[in-house]
Amino acid sequence: MEATGLFQFLDGIFGASFLGRCFMIFSLSALPGVGNPITTIQIGVFALGLPVFTTATICFFGNIFPVPFIILFIRKIFSWMRKVSKTLGKIADRFEEKAKEKGVRLRRGVFIGLMLFVAIPLPLPGMGAWTGALIAAIFDIRLKTAMAAISIGVFITCLISLGVTFGIISLGSLV
Repeated sequence: MEATGLFQFLDGIFGASFLGRCFMIFSLSALPGVGNPITTIQIGVFALGLPVFTTATICFFGNIFPVPFIILFIRKIFSWMRKVSKTLGKIADRFEEKAKEKGVRLRRGVFIGLMLFVAIPLPLPGMGAWTGALIAAIFDIRLKTAMAAISIGVFITCLISLGVTFGIISLGSLV
């Protein structure tokens, strides 16, 4: 399968080989915003011609890859941002406020709440593993608990995304 446009550019970076395209999907899955499994599974399967199971597995691991780093280091990064400049400090404050707003709803059933928050596969900013990890960091949820909840949420998202990709599930039925 020939890649066009953006995928030719990415093929130039990662290589057009099977392994290069797998690494491309892993990298895209690890990015905030782009990394939603609904997007990356469809890119891997339809645009790059990767096998479905391989693509879903790579999306899962790419999605959860940044989570422990976010949970462990985001508070230090925000603190550094506040020291460097007022503008960066305002950005850090805005991220913290958004995480607190979303996280307040999760306070009671932390594990189930975090898992369900991540599991909703909407391609909207502020949803998914990155925000789930930010919420876990802001609310001091133990790494072990947060990783388990976020991993199960990402797994559910991948399953739902596969269902949507192949027409088994419509997003309208989930909302």
